[in-house]
Amino acid sequence: MAKYIIAHDVGTTNNKAVLVGVGGEVHGKVLHPYDINYPRPGWAEQDPEDWWSAVTSSTRQLLSETGVSPADILCLTFSTQMLGIVPMDENGVALRQGIIWMDNRAAEEAKFVMNKFLGPSIFAAIAGAEIGGKDAMPKLLWIKNNEPETYRKMKLFLDLNGYLKYRCTGSMSMDWNNASGFGLDLKKKDWLRSIFGYVGFDTAKLPPLTRSIDKIGSLTKEAAAQFGLLEGTPVMGGAGDTASAAVGSGAVGEGDGHISIGTSAWVGVVTRKTPTGKNGVAAIQSADPDKALLLAQMETAGGCLKWLGEQVCRTESADATIANIYGFMDSRVMEVPAGSDYLIFMPWMYGERTPISDTYIRSGFLNLTPEHTREHLLRGVYEGVAYNIRWIIERVEKEYKFPLPSLRVIGGGALGHPWMQIIADVTGKIIEPVRNAQEAGAVGVAMAAAVGLGIYKDFESLKKVVGVAYTFKPQAKNREVYDFLYRSYKELYPDLKGFYERINKARCS
Repeated sequence: MAKYIIAHDVGTTNNKAVLVGVGGEVHGKVLHPYDINYPRPGWAEQDPEDWWSAVTSSTRQLLSETGVSPADILCLTFSTQMLGIVPMDENGVALRQGIIWMDNRAAEEAKFVMNKFLGPSIFAAIAGAEIGGKDAMPKLLWIKNNEPETYRKMKLFLDLNGYLKYRCTGSMSMDWNNASGFGLDLKKKDWLRSIFGYVGFDTAKLPPLTRSIDKIGSLTKEAAAQFGLLEGTPVMGGAGDTASAAVGSGAVGEGDGHISIGTSAWVGVVTRKTPTGKNGVAAIQSADPDKALLLAQMETAGGCLKWLGEQVCRTESADATIANIYGFMDSRVMEVPAGSDYLIFMPWMYGERTPISDTYIRSGFLNLTPEHTREHLLRGVYEGVAYNIRWIIERVEKEYKFPLPSLRVIGGGALGHPWMQIIADVTGKIIEPVRNAQEAGAVGVAMAAAVGLGIYKDFESLKKVVGVAYTFKPQAKNREVYDFLYRSYKELYPDLKGFYERINKARCS
């Protein structure tokens, strides 16, 4: 009897093929890298054939390495980077390279869209935030304005997820979750057709919509041969990376929250309500058809620790006897008391999205003295990220009235026990890293497929399937110092905002 799901976590720089058991266990994984093309400054594209080659070859390698028979595969599903655009012609051929999420070419089109709604401030009041050149709807208008022949020939557009499902099955569609990054009515579960039409995009070019739990079709004979799987293997709806990871956190009940900590970080909450994004918090469709997903993202979290490893611990990073620089830093952080002797770090290395939205703000250490050591700098960075996470949690709790006494944690940051304890102490929340925290996207989209296949009756059933690896409770002894420093941390932005805007405008001119 078939008992495995192959889930592909298709990211920005590589694909990860993961063999997932119906109980959420990870039985094997294979990585396959691919390139990003930068045709002009601010542009970022990828060849759809590279995505296809990555998912097919990694599947064959996964089957070979695990020894699993194609007959034991229940289905195939994809968790993908969001907001990609692949224009397709009437013969099902991609008309150009895929424009990916990090591409920033459509700034003028973003201004045009906001001006159609009486300017950025009115638009933000309606939509929850201003849009920019990276957003999907402006990029569709960029194609119309700058590549009219591509726009004319485009029968419809697909995102990365939809493109892979089309190559698997011959059926073109987009799942609700990925569509919500372009413009989906969360109540009606349909495209915001009036908005697309109002800004000048032909609504006939919008792809059909499906749910993440739907069976989209089956592997064609040609696709099955390339994957090394059986013809007729079901292909499920899948979801974007954030929604997949949210399921993989096990925080799937009403008002359940999770934190994802990778290079960046986000706080997510699922709800049956249909909220509107505001103050930097986005509201999108979740993989669960009956719920929305609130997302509040900060630009740099684990990226701050990566900087520590590369710059502050450069010697240790180059030492072959130190297998894991993050483990080394964890051990040194424990040598410093809570609060880092009143040293505060601001984690805004690339600007910030939430809880503040500012492209000019940057990182820095405040209150640095001769008594502070390298170890104080290390712990200060761990704590600075935690202060920002607390600020985001408080924003979500205040704006949306969701109490979050405990949060699941996923991503590579979940592996660092000292950091998890610091986050628990700073936020005052129970912090619960899950098993297979780094594979949350693949496990999550696999479990969404399992719901679609009827293996689980609903998403709430998955909370027990995705197990907690460790539990970190706030330590009362550290509450006073962290509360004081957190209040001080929040005072920094309004005091420094003008300084950073002036200096970084000059730096970039």
